[in-house]
Amino acid sequence: MSTAPTSDPGLPRNLLLLGGQKSGKSRRAELLARQWLQADSSHEAVLVATGQAWDAEMVERIARHQHDRAERVPGMQTLEEPRDLASVLAAHSRPERLLVIDCLTLWLTNWLMPAQTEEFDQNQPQTQGWQAQLALFLKALDEAAGPVIVVGNEIGLGVIPMGKEVRAFVDALGVLNQQVAAHCESVTLMCAGLPIAVKGLQP
Repeated sequence: MSTAPTSDPGLPRNLLLLGGQKSGKSRRAELLARQWLQADSSHEAVLVATGQAWDAEMVERIARHQHDRAERVPGMQTLEEPRDLASVLAAHSRPERLLVIDCLTLWLTNWLMPAQTEEFDQNQPQTQGWQAQLALFLKALDEAAGPVIVVGNEIGLGVIPMGKEVRAFVDALGVLNQQVAAHCESVTLMCAGLPIAVKGLQP
């Protein structure tokens, strides 16, 4: 795993931000991105969005997030990539550029439960392709030239789901979070808008 320093000693080379829905994890990532941009005029910040507009509600949600983010973090660019995060890291990571991946949960959904695709069979999810993509992503995360913030959901703290498919997804997400955490210098858990340091220094 590379330990190359970033241009800002206050920001770890990679950080996993976990939390429940509306826990403040994306807002925290935006705050860190704003601080990164303000620290040096040469700094850049790019949000890598994994969400897809499957329905009218999602279209509205994405538009609202884009509008709010433009106000909170002026100068932050957006790149949409629902599946191939490894290639995005390899192509866009720079020492002066912060990449914010938001989020792991939708990325996993796009692989294991893709919507409106003819090849998807609920009884046979894209497990083989997913495992290969995950390995590529973790390698790219280790080799990223600049800082990376990865945002993800922690959904395994509540009641165990009744449905077999939902239980399998919760298990898969828990394993994904563990694997990404092992490759990150710092891990933060967001609770009620407050950051709790889990691993490494709190940025």
